[in-house]
Amino acid sequence: MSLENSVLMTLGYKVEGTIGEGAYSKVKAVTSNKYRDRLAVKVLNKNRAPLRFVSKFLPRELAILRNIHHPHVVEVFELVEASCGLQFIVMELCHTDLLRLVKETGPFSTSKAQRIFAEIVSALQYLHDNNIVHRDLKCENVLLTEDHSTKLTDFGFGKHSVSPGDICATYCGSAAYAPPEVLLGTPYDPRKYDIWSLGVILYIMVTCKMPFDDSNISKLPEIQQLGVKYPSTVSVNEKCHSLIKDLLHFSPSARPDIHSVSKSSCLSFNI
Repeated sequence: MSLENSVLMTLGYKVEGTIGEGAYSKVKAVTSNKYRDRLAVKVLNKNRAPLRFVSKFLPRELAILRNIHHPHVVEVFELVEASCGLQFIVMELCHTDLLRLVKETGPFSTSKAQRIFAEIVSALQYLHDNNIVHRDLKCENVLLTEDHSTKLTDFGFGKHSVSPGDICATYCGSAAYAPPEVLLGTPYDPRKYDIWSLGVILYIMVTCKMPFDDSNISKLPEIQQLGVKYPSTVSVNEKCHSLIKDLLHFSPSARPDIHSVSKSSCLSFNI
């Protein structure tokens, strides 16, 4: 039996199996008598992780998870640190993630995209209102329950940002969802980073494609500056098209803040 499974058993969790794996973390499905439910446990091995992650990013993630509660942010039940160097994050178990769902179903209908996007915006507004930025919003980090309610997860690059206008310099997140200012290595507004990522997510939902060719990261900002194009095989209505254009504006100062997105009539982009 693996060390992590052994520790989980002593904590009262029956391990069903591994459902996800990263460089130095695993996500396991478990059953719990304490919570009387099936749950997910993210297991981080601090002995294998880079020192910068252990000393900087992990403490930030744990601090955020201790203090956030929102219907569309994954619920965390327990944070357990073992003496052997393992960190356990016990959270609700979701059915799938947004990327898998889009790949399985193809482009979403306008009404389906609108509902899911509105829930993501609600979660992000809650985070920004509490001075938290995510910096790694992507389809894989939007989980869905069996009834397709959305849950934002993975705050490994999250941080507290004291006020709008705060500037970051850390390159983080996924290049395909990162705005041009981050890819160019210039100091950036992390809130506007999140807004750009929202635009990428919405584009993917309605087209089942990436908005930009990210096969050559060094050329990606140049491609982003040209704006998005849409596949001829899909039809995106004018309001949705307008919202995506605003979210993916090359200039971060021209992108709306999350309150403007939430209040915009474009969020209800049904025709």
